[in-house]
Amino acid sequence: MAVSYPVERSVLSAAEIDALNPRSTPCSDALGDLRLRMQRNGQWNEGQTAGRRWPVACVSLEITQRCNLDCTLCYLSESSESVRDVPLEEIFRRIDLIVAHYGPGTDVQVSGGEPTLRRRDELTAIVARLAQRGLRASLFTNGIKATRALLAELAQAGLTDVAFHVDLTQQRAGYVSEAELNKLRMEYIERARGLGLSVFFNTTVHAANVREVPMLAAFFATQADVVRFASFQLQADTGRGVLGTRPDAISNDRIGALLCEGVATPLRFNTLLAGHHDCNRSAVVAVINGRCYDAFDDEAFVRRFMRDTATLRIDRGTAWRGAKSMLMGALRRPALVLSTLRWAAAFAWKARGDLLRARGRVHKLTLFTHNFMDACHLDRERLDACVFMAMTQHGPMSMCAYNARRDHFLLQPLRTSQGEWRPLAAVQAQPIKFLKGRARETYLKSRQPADQGQQAGPVEA
Repeated sequence: MAVSYPVERSVLSAAEIDALNPRSTPCSDALGDLRLRMQRNGQWNEGQTAGRRWPVACVSLEITQRCNLDCTLCYLSESSESVRDVPLEEIFRRIDLIVAHYGPGTDVQVSGGEPTLRRRDELTAIVARLAQRGLRASLFTNGIKATRALLAELAQAGLTDVAFHVDLTQQRAGYVSEAELNKLRMEYIERARGLGLSVFFNTTVHAANVREVPMLAAFFATQADVVRFASFQLQADTGRGVLGTRPDAISNDRIGALLCEGVATPLRFNTLLAGHHDCNRSAVVAVINGRCYDAFDDEAFVRRFMRDTATLRIDRGTAWRGAKSMLMGALRRPALVLSTLRWAAAFAWKARGDLLRARGRVHKLTLFTHNFMDACHLDRERLDACVFMAMTQHGPMSMCAYNARRDHFLLQPLRTSQGEWRPLAAVQAQPIKFLKGRARETYLKSRQPADQGQQAGPVEA
């Protein structure tokens, strides 16, 4: 079935957004349910992985609402700094809900807020619980408190991936460009090197850094021996951020073109789709002897390989373990082996010069763009086809829908074995110490006559 992409679609009204709720009861066939949602929204074709290889792309498990940065495009709510950390008992219950809804093997983002602000023993216990339940645990962090010792401890507990979010929206002191932030990215890469973790990087793209996207793509390609995945998240007006709506010049198509410019080769985006075309775009780069090649340029073969190995569980701990598990799966399918050999021979011939000089320097890098929706402008079709869920106390829901209703879910009391737990804590500090985003900006403006000329600096711990 061919994929069609409607130009105009239905947007939810304010009343409809207020009525959005999680799925409270697990579906008996989550894979089939997602497949049906792809089909009815025009997203089903031979390259669609959603509903074929997995029932959900990933689930965000927020373990704290606190953060030690003040991002200009923050998705958290204005009340987040006053919300206490959800009890460990409740976190464990939500982990069990993830398994009930999507089964073992599901990718879970341990996030927040900044998850490393959670007590260290509790963070380790959460990662261990995820691993015990057969889930893939990824730490999503700004890296400030993610020391090598902590990463090593979490890797021992079962962490599989670490995703560092570094970009100009974080207002880190002393950095005025993404190029300068590469020094910090290198520090984080070295912290994780050799720990057996897949290393990801997240970058929020906005007007002030969009011109540096090609440079970032080139940088991640040079570090592809460690960096496996680089996600570029387009500006969205959600939460307490202060930058507002996205400029028209920032789109999935434009960022894709800039990524191609950065790796100096044309890339075929969405040979394999992950959900809705307007939400996610991806391309896979083979970095051989420092030169980039489109690993998915043979669309027919890549799609056939994905379909024929859709039920195969891939070991993604390292690039070589992933390649080995896919190869072993292919070997059990003789017809697929022949196709794979023909593809490998053609690819090797194309890259023959660099392969001869590579001396083992052959790596894979996934480049990904993610287009979050504005909180007050939710597309009905994209919500229905969503593959990125947030786990609430009542069940999973689309991350974009959750961002639009954060306080509704965050500020509800919880029932625990110790009785009712209330999320809001009394704030004892001065307002400037805990206000973030729009609330902080409003507070500073209200004091401007008394503090003329005072500049608000970034909040970092």
